[in-house]
Amino acid sequence: MTTSHASVPRPYVLASVATSLLTAVATIVGLFTADFYRDAPVLLPQVYGQDLLTLVVALPALVLSLYFAVQGSLRGYVVWLGVTGYLLYTYASYSFMTAFNELYLVYTTLLWLTLYTFVGGLIRLDAAGLKRSVGETSVRPYVGFHLLLGVLIALLWLSEILPAIRSGTTPASIADAGLPTSVIYSFDLGIVVPAFVLTAYWLLNGRPYGYAFTAVLLVKIATLGGAVLAMAVFMVRDGQAVPVPQIVIFGTLTIGSVVLMVRFLRSIPPNSRSLSSAPTAGD
Repeated sequence: MTTSHASVPRPYVLASVATSLLTAVATIVGLFTADFYRDAPVLLPQVYGQDLLTLVVALPALVLSLYFAVQGSLRGYVVWLGVTGYLLYTYASYSFMTAFNELYLVYTTLLWLTLYTFVGGLIRLDAAGLKRSVGETSVRPYVGFHLLLGVLIALLWLSEILPAIRSGTTPASIADAGLPTSVIYSFDLGIVVPAFVLTAYWLLNGRPYGYAFTAVLLVKIATLGGAVLAMAVFMVRDGQAVPVPQIVIFGTLTIGSVVLMVRFLRSIPPNSRSLSSAPTAGD
């Protein structure tokens, strides 16, 4: 396999620029247009919190990390991938769960833009080169964190799902929102939790892609956890009951992911260049 220092091909740069612009539009309209969202009142603090975190944290992080990734920084590249993963999760949720509004086509465009960028950027990442850059840094804290995260998220959602299945009812979080089911349950139990377990297994066995997914997941959880905490602030302002166990869990996980993310990024030498696989015909 050949490598190149042109770490972010032009199509992915353009896709990320378009993502940045559309994300700015979506969050600003959502936050500052009165009565824009048509969702159930119980969901409104969640979308406002998500929009706020996306606008003030994720969007600047995407722009800055893209800049450094284009300069060839390996640290910038993995942060860029992680933030793109957060936006993919966010706008997949908006596309499938948010009540229809005038930004529907913006959400679906952001969905395919971030999916294209995330998958393409991950495929191009030289995972073996990332592993070499990290060097002899112990992976045990990351393995433990991934497993802990997977177990806690699974237990959190199963504590709501299993009682409803046994009683033949619908979980309160779904019924109160007037939804047919929970997209978040589906994404977390069907994609996120398995990703944590698989990443822990790969890391434990020294697989290069364990390092790649560790970097991406740590950035994603740091931003997603921050969004959950922002949602809690809006819930308090709205006079809604805040699910304390969820806030404690996500608050702890957010702090842990930030600490481990900084540790992981610092283990990559500052002069490490982002190596990517040879360009494909689509690049």
